[in-house]
Amino acid sequence: MRIRCGRDTLPALHQRRIVIAGGGTAGWMTAAALGRLAAPHWQVTLVESEEIGTVGVGEATIPMVRLFNQMLGIDEAQFLRETHGTWKLGIAFEGWGGFDERYIHGFGLTGRSLGVLPFHHYWLRGRAEGMAGPLGDYVLNAVACEADKFAHIERPQGSALPPMPYAYHFDASLYAAFLRRYAEGCGVRRVEGRIVGFDRDPQNGDLAALRLDRGDVVEGDLFVDCSGFRSLLLGQEMGVDYVDWSQWLQCDRAVAVPCTRAEPLVPYTRSIAQPAGWCWRIPLQHRTGNGHVFCSDLMSEDEATARLIARLDGEQLAEPRTIRFKAGRRERFWERNVVAVGLSSGFIEPLESTSIHLIQTAISRLIDFLPNGPVQDADRDGYNRLATFEIERIRDFVILHYVANGRHGEPFWDGLRSMVGAGEVPAGLAQRLAMFRASGRIVREHDELFDVPGWVQVMIGQGIMPERWHPMADQVSPESLSAFLETVRSAYAKDVARMPSHAEYVAHVCGKVTANA
Repeated sequence: MRIRCGRDTLPALHQRRIVIAGGGTAGWMTAAALGRLAAPHWQVTLVESEEIGTVGVGEATIPMVRLFNQMLGIDEAQFLRETHGTWKLGIAFEGWGGFDERYIHGFGLTGRSLGVLPFHHYWLRGRAEGMAGPLGDYVLNAVACEADKFAHIERPQGSALPPMPYAYHFDASLYAAFLRRYAEGCGVRRVEGRIVGFDRDPQNGDLAALRLDRGDVVEGDLFVDCSGFRSLLLGQEMGVDYVDWSQWLQCDRAVAVPCTRAEPLVPYTRSIAQPAGWCWRIPLQHRTGNGHVFCSDLMSEDEATARLIARLDGEQLAEPRTIRFKAGRRERFWERNVVAVGLSSGFIEPLESTSIHLIQTAISRLIDFLPNGPVQDADRDGYNRLATFEIERIRDFVILHYVANGRHGEPFWDGLRSMVGAGEVPAGLAQRLAMFRASGRIVREHDELFDVPGWVQVMIGQGIMPERWHPMADQVSPESLSAFLETVRSAYAKDVARMPSHAEYVAHVCGKVTANA
């Protein structure tokens, strides 16, 4: 049987066919977006098998996910109720700058502007002159995290106070199911089956069809590989090699297990350094997601699992699940008429919650480059260039956390820290570290994901203090600088004091969720 996907509203001659291989978060995000934006001129079919599981532990996001949901017209309260979600204001890094050190990488601005300089230059001078507190006191999201509070903030036009950007924690499997219902409502067709073979166009080498275990043949003009780490289409069938980043990102295993909901219900993800990796804590309405990312060369799976279970904040709810991975990316993200989205295109461990963001930007980029006829080399090259730039800049930001660590006396951490002095980190990261240490400067290139406030919070949070600040920061009198810093600090403290607790706000918007459902 041959399956031709999509609606019957237009003659087949005018419709082109997109086939998505794989479901999960990547597949159904892609299907939902294409179902809303590409129809009716494109027919969209998703092929997945209930026999094949998904990774399904990605429960933390960054603020750009809100744009994706808004583009789909999804109601936030409904989304949070159906995914058992909570709000997220940032990430708490515990034990990264030193065994007893803790800092929060909060979303949004650091301080607020004064003239043309980034706030941190004034903070650096104020710290040196004894008039500034910890950097987190001047980051609105960090202040709210420390108080376990959250509220939607609407600023009047012209307000000197910044917005409070936020993201979500949610159950990834419930999000995929939510988006499946949405996508099917847009006309996306789901085909059940396990992919066992492929047909290629003998003329140009394009992929022509997927062959399924039940004998079905699913034809298409453009194929999106959402098959996860297996990368069935791009990696295996199209033969695109993998670029290995494990010399910098040495963790290659994760053990995940849920436990009962912990109190208080914090509005942030916790990242807790361990002897050979780190643990995550992700608060949902009905449970807490837990995981231990580690280097298998220095810690066994049994030890990593035992350490995770011993440190759970509540009762264990399921058996631990191990995920094996290798940090890196495919040499190309788009080959012939195959585009990889999600884990099939590459993987960076979830330290800064970028996995779902990379799915989202790949979908957005695919829509930008959606072909009107045969795929052109120039379009493929443009897509691959942008995708490579994005993931490599995110890679460098994640590597920063490891090489700037302050944990002495542990082989894993000592070895990572020594890479900077040995000149073994990516050149772009080495340059940023040197520039920040020398002058406090961070230069954002093009539209890379992490902006100046993010780099500043992580570097300072992990003990990298610049030798100097921008000379224009010296033009402010000591009295004015002291007053400015105190105004910012007190304004954010008062802002947060008026907010309800995160748990109260979740209950108000979402109602009562059955614990640990």
